[in-house]
Amino acid sequence: MTRSTRERIIDEALRLFAERGYSATSVAEIEAASGLSPGAGGLYRHFKSKYEVLSAAINEHATRTRTQVADSLAELGDMESSADLEARLSHLCRAGLAKVREESELTRVFFRDLSQFPELVAVVREGLLQPMFDAITTWFRAQPEYEDAKLDWNGIAAVLGGSVVHYRLFQETVGESPGHAEKDQFVTAWVRLAVGLLPSPAPVS
Repeated sequence: MTRSTRERIIDEALRLFAERGYSATSVAEIEAASGLSPGAGGLYRHFKSKYEVLSAAINEHATRTRTQVADSLAELGDMESSADLEARLSHLCRAGLAKVREESELTRVFFRDLSQFPELVAVVREGLLQPMFDAITTWFRAQPEYEDAKLDWNGIAAVLGGSVVHYRLFQETVGESPGHAEKDQFVTAWVRLAVGLLPSPAPVS
């Protein structure tokens, strides 16, 4: 699918911000990477400033995340009658890992540059991070095995979701997997931990 000029600017700007940092990336460099004449002002036909490009990138990722979370929950819901609990947990974990990996460029920008833009930190928090944890809570509460369970789902989501985020962040920052655990090992351990944290499933009548 051909990207519009606006989409190219957003994508290439985020890539450059992730590689070089926000302050170290010039408008001309964004224009050149986007296929525009560097320094000719083509970026300003779509955005008022470099900051507006960054803001648009973060807000569009947040919007996309909300859609992806809804789609993932629907897909997991469709699995309910055809897959056992461990298979569903595995799918949930892999979906989380894939999402964190997808946001690797934004993650680098977040830790390097966004402290100077608290309003964008709020967008990341409310539009990307919390929805992922909320999705885990929603998913567990929807499982028939735990319909009557009285558990701290928010706490469980923080532990399980946090481990998924940490696994990918460790890979991004250190260059290898934590504990040298490959992805399949991590997913298997995550599922076992998730099952172990929860009470024995109530029999489905």
